[in-house]
Amino acid sequence: MSEKKDLTEEARERFANDIFATQTTGIHIEKAEELYAKCTLDIEPKHLNANHTVMGGAIFTLADFTVAVAVNNSGTSTVSLNNFIQFLGVAKGKQLIAETECIKAGRSTVVVNVNIHDDLGNLVARMQATGFRLS
Repeated sequence: MSEKKDLTEEARERFANDIFATQTTGIHIEKAEELYAKCTLDIEPKHLNANHTVMGGAIFTLADFTVAVAVNNSGTSTVSLNNFIQFLGVAKGKQLIAETECIKAGRSTVVVNVNIHDDLGNLVARMQATGFRLS
């Protein structure tokens, strides 16, 4: 089995202009390979809802962005067809970590699962995303 090429720096450059994800929300690309990404979000007061837990929209943004990094870092351009997210628990740590697993990489579609944990290992959410490959 061949080792996957590290595409982290290329992904950081490509997504630097994704202002909402990287600057407004504060998501960091930790690792990128073809059809794989790991991104983190340091939990700040701006991410919390009225119940003082991380807002679902912040979790969704982290998961969606992580999928985008995974499926757009190998010379392809892919857009979302649909995303299904399940919120499974409350983050108790100081950071959220999203990591992808590619389920299907076809000619025109790609299906990716994302697990979102906090830094204490608590499972917070799972997303399944289907994307359409434009090129």
